[in-house]
Amino acid sequence: MNNRGAHDSARPIATTSHGAGNGGEIDGDWRDRRCVVAGGLGGVGSLFVQLLLGTGARVSVVDPLCSANGAGAQGALYYRGDVATPGPAVREQLRAADIVVLAIPEPAAVASLATLTSTMRPGALLADTLSVKTPYLQALGRTAQALEILSLNPMFAPSLDMATRPVAVVSAACGPLSEALVGLLARQGARVVPLGADEHDRLMSAAQALTHAAVLSFGIALAQLGVELDALQRIAPPPHATMLALLARMCSSVPQTYWDIQAENPFAPAARRALAEACQELSRMVGDQADAAPSEGFVGLFEQIGAWFGDDVPEWAQRCAATFQAMGQPMPAARPCPAEAPTRRPARRQPRQSPHDLQIRTLTPREDR
Repeated sequence: MNNRGAHDSARPIATTSHGAGNGGEIDGDWRDRRCVVAGGLGGVGSLFVQLLLGTGARVSVVDPLCSANGAGAQGALYYRGDVATPGPAVREQLRAADIVVLAIPEPAAVASLATLTSTMRPGALLADTLSVKTPYLQALGRTAQALEILSLNPMFAPSLDMATRPVAVVSAACGPLSEALVGLLARQGARVVPLGADEHDRLMSAAQALTHAAVLSFGIALAQLGVELDALQRIAPPPHATMLALLARMCSSVPQTYWDIQAENPFAPAARRALAEACQELSRMVGDQADAAPSEGFVGLFEQIGAWFGDDVPEWAQRCAATFQAMGQPMPAARPCPAEAPTRRPARRQPRQSPHDLQIRTLTPREDR
């Protein structure tokens, strides 16, 4: 049915379709669709649960942190368990599903493939939200037979509005359900960015692995310098305050998210080496001298970076100015910060309570759909 040998889709997937998203007319086709979100209590998982419920689709959540099997206030069904070793109730949901979304860590996603590909019906869509695509899609290519395969990566924290934010889309084996789901994201205002699997991971090594490594290295250096946060906060210029904010946001998230990005992306080691070599090169340029004028190499560094930006320097400088301006405004009320890809949760953690748990009721056989 679909070519599993190549994960760079042969044709661009459609990014628009009829029907509506938030506040719009519900697409009649979605009302008949059954969707399963694995890891639906996490940040990204909850994002997709709400997205699918808004279409009128019939949504089931499978998560080991569900307190019990039952129906939530908004109509979703909740099942305590996982898709790698499903019990009878979860297996039945997978067998009947039109769409299964994996919002779980990569090891769990890979471990679930044998069960999913042997249980899901032909023509159903298996989608994922992993931060690294190549290893997962390679493993999937050895097991998938007649499924649509769509790999998504929302490039924003789920606490943020989806409108105008990028969602990377790797359409490994697209079809009508893939196009419907991508169209749904587009109607919510997401900026759909089609990519091949290899291209995705190469870009993420710079956009995520390199960025996170730089911020974490900044935190390591601060600890080594022995400078107190209270003292820094009193004098922090905007660039430093921005770095502190990035570091705090990362430390407020789930470490597993950032570990997966560093450990699973095959291009991440090269990104970290480039960062280390860049710091060494900067040290060589400056040296131990206290010259009044910058060295020729230091000046050339600015010219080199400016040439890389090209004509976009003014736009990015203006964005920076707006960020610095916002950093000087009063702090909003603090709220928990989900991970950028909060499908990653630590292995040892006290079970958290879902907001749906308070209103879950036990299903009777006739209510089971």
